[in-house]
Amino acid sequence: MLKVGIIGASGYTGGELLRFLQNHPQVEIVAVTSRQYHETPIKKIHPHLRDSDLVFKDIAASAMDADLIFTATPHGASMKLVPEILETGTRVIDLSGDYRFDDVKTYEKWYGFSHENPQEAVYGLPELYREEIKKANLVANPGCFPTGALMATLPLAKEKIVENVIIDSKTGVSGAGITPTSVTHYPNCSDNVTPYAIITHRHMPEIEQELSKISPVKVSFTPHLVPVIRGILTTVHTFLTEEISSSELELIYQKYFQKEPFVRILEEGEIPALSAVRGSNYAHVGSFQIDQHGRAVIISAIDNLVKGASGQAVHNMNLMCGFDEKESLDIYGMHP
Repeated sequence: MLKVGIIGASGYTGGELLRFLQNHPQVEIVAVTSRQYHETPIKKIHPHLRDSDLVFKDIAASAMDADLIFTATPHGASMKLVPEILETGTRVIDLSGDYRFDDVKTYEKWYGFSHENPQEAVYGLPELYREEIKKANLVANPGCFPTGALMATLPLAKEKIVENVIIDSKTGVSGAGITPTSVTHYPNCSDNVTPYAIITHRHMPEIEQELSKISPVKVSFTPHLVPVIRGILTTVHTFLTEEISSSELELIYQKYFQKEPFVRILEEGEIPALSAVRGSNYAHVGSFQIDQHGRAVIISAIDNLVKGASGQAVHNMNLMCGFDEKESLDIYGMHP
């Protein structure tokens, strides 16, 4: 059995990690930490985990007898913990943004933190780095927006038929985390669509970093908060550098993702739905429509807490530990 610990398990991503890991036949959860909820049964904070007997503890990572630790901690906090964990020989999957960038200066510019402890990490997108993830000691779990955006753009970069992409993403309120704010207050976000960080969102350079490794693609990205709990619907607009048909565009995506267990390519003109992926680790990609001016439109849908966070983290764990990739994750979404 793989002994697993979760640091910062009281948030939404921690709850989702627990939901998947408690059903994993190869995993024993040995520690779940929370300073705020020390000695509190997790079912009091995560009511959907009613049958669990786990209890939150405020303990140091060094006190965990774990083979692998998930750090579900805020940006800027993981960098203080990860080096200490790695020194013990324990592998780490970090769900923060602290280790996603190849260039520390890019992280410092967009996140506003001075990086105290740079480490060599593998970017945890299995569709790009499966083999590297298998051998990694530290995996940087991707951001939720980049995950949805990359599902919709990677084949374009691979074929080198795009130079600029405009990415418009709509996200559910859970993406803002468990702590309420004035923005996520129900009267402010209900019956409303709120663009934010219009040209300055920290996930934009993450998307561009990964696409630019394949082809020199320029990325423009704007997120919007919408009054749903879960999900990210991403619409990509781009003028292709080659003249192709919609059916040919769909075929490019079918070929690129044909061996991916958690990516489903819809038929030309079929639009992904958030409810179809809710609660699942699947990404649905569709549309593939091209207008009279040559503008291609590709749309992806993911659950921001699963494929965009904890489900992808468990997928990475499965790869790192030699388990079946789909173990504990092979469940459909909850529609309607």
